Amino acid sequence: MKLTSIPKTWKHLRRYRQILGILVKYGFSDVVNVISNDLITRFGEKFVPRLRTTLTKTASRAERLRLVFEELGPTFIKAGQTLSMRPDLLPPEYIAELQKLQDRVNPIPFEQILASIESEGNGKLAGCLSRIEEKPIASASIAQVHKATLKTGDEVVLKVQRPGVRRQVEIDIEILSDIARVAKKYLKDQIPVDPVEVVKEFDKVIHRELNFLREGRTIERFREFFSGDRTVYVPRYYHWLSSDKILVMEYVEGIKASDKERLLEEGFDPEIIAKRGVRLSFRQIFELGLFHADPHGGNILVIGDNVIVPLDFGIVGYVDAEMIDFIADMLKGFVKNDPKIIIRAMERMDMISSSTDVPALKAEIGELISNFSGSRLDTYSIEDIASEIFNLAYSFKLKVSTRLSLMSRALVTAEGLARMLYPELKVLDEIKPFVTEIIKRRYNPFVKLKKGFTNIDDLALLMEDFPGKMRSILSKASSGQFSIQFEHRNLENLISELNRSSNRLASALVIAALIIGSSLVIQLPVGPKVLGYPLIGMAGYVLAFIIGIKLLWDIFRSKK
Repeated sequence: MKLTSIPKTWKHLRRYRQILGILVKYGFSDVVNVISNDLITRFGEKFVPRLRTTLTKTASRAERLRLVFEELGPTFIKAGQTLSMRPDLLPPEYIAELQKLQDRVNPIPFEQILASIESEGNGKLAGCLSRIEEKPIASASIAQVHKATLKTGDEVVLKVQRPGVRRQVEIDIEILSDIARVAKKYLKDQIPVDPVEVVKEFDKVIHRELNFLREGRTIERFREFFSGDRTVYVPRYYHWLSSDKILVMEYVEGIKASDKERLLEEGFDPEIIAKRGVRLSFRQIFELGLFHADPHGGNILVIGDNVIVPLDFGIVGYVDAEMIDFIADMLKGFVKNDPKIIIRAMERMDMISSSTDVPALKAEIGELISNFSGSRLDTYSIEDIASEIFNLAYSFKLKVSTRLSLMSRALVTAEGLARMLYPELKVLDEIKPFVTEIIKRRYNPFVKLKKGFTNIDDLALLMEDFPGKMRSILSKASSGQFSIQFEHRNLENLISELNRSSNRLASALVIAALIIGSSLVIQLPVGPKVLGYPLIGMAGYVLAFIIGIKLLWDIFRSKK
């Protein structure tokens, strides 16, 4: 039998067992029982042994979940970090705990790094290097970073993907997909979202991060956009030496933005750095439409005249016109103290589902607006506002897109770094010029006119497609291929009541028929007779009487 014919879950059973064992170790037996029962049904009990926990549950459930992700390795660390960006899916205590996940692991042997470099691109990169430092600059779950020197004399950094990490990610994604299907099957009513869709989304995220060519193209876009900005420097990307598993970029000597003490010692100005840092984030979001989603102090260097150098573009987010309109409407709702504007903005972003209690949500938003408008807005932070909005999203099970979550995280992280450097900084004051520009663009008559023409084009395309679509529908209908599918919800009680009513009506008709028929029969001179009347007629009366009593009893009982 070919190995490919074996179900993937079967092939990965050893890893599956490891995952279940670690879950049990940290006190998640309830989750394991659901998964194990499903596996036992498919593969038999001997392949899925019952596991017992020996861990005392002293830590909180959220903390234990973080420990599970840390022990399970790269894929699960990334999954935990991705979940930490989705405060609409998890309670605040879980989000806070998962944000502590550190993507730092022990370095792999230098020989493996050299082997990867020599095997990529038919040895082209290896032939261009004159020296590689054995000690890594950084070591994470997906890649390891080394400083190197090209034969041209250029100093570069090599971001080398860990050997085997891609295969491990594929296995773990397949297992996560299987677990998600089980969770959807058995825990559907207990989970606010579709776990299968969550895993699919994470699959896209981690595969984007595994493709270093994609990261390289992002670096080039940033470098081109900020080429005229003397306050920002984006390192050069060596695309002709890079591959999907090795990224080569310019080495920049600088001080980490998080090292405030050293910055002060070297004569840098924390206030200028803080303001430039938040301005960098705002320009990415509101002007470039592409932003660094993890701008913490370790990913930002400071050089020269307080110049900002962003690093590590593995995780980025995208902003389109729809997102900008959403931000504008949210701000408009806050300024005008009108929850309806915010509700409409959420509806356009598909955040509100049919099960959302809109009146209650509107009341909560009104209270939120009044809380912020009750005092000076600049006394609040972006983190305060984002926290309130995402708590609302979790409470009402609103669907928050990954893009919006990433943007929120990027702004909160940038604000945290800026306030660490310069506590007096009012970040909301720094955003005002960008908000003003958004409002100008939003209500610019030429922009309105352009949108109007776009809508006309859409309408024209709709009218152009309409005859063909209608002809297709009529053709299917005439050939008997046209069908309508619908799903009823909560109609069981109505159907049951209709059945009862139909049964009562049928009983009443039977009684009437028996009485009429018996009345006709007793008038006829037929035998045998009872008390001078035909037996068949008398039997009909008795049967009608019994059915009538039963019918009256059912009606009387149903009224109680």
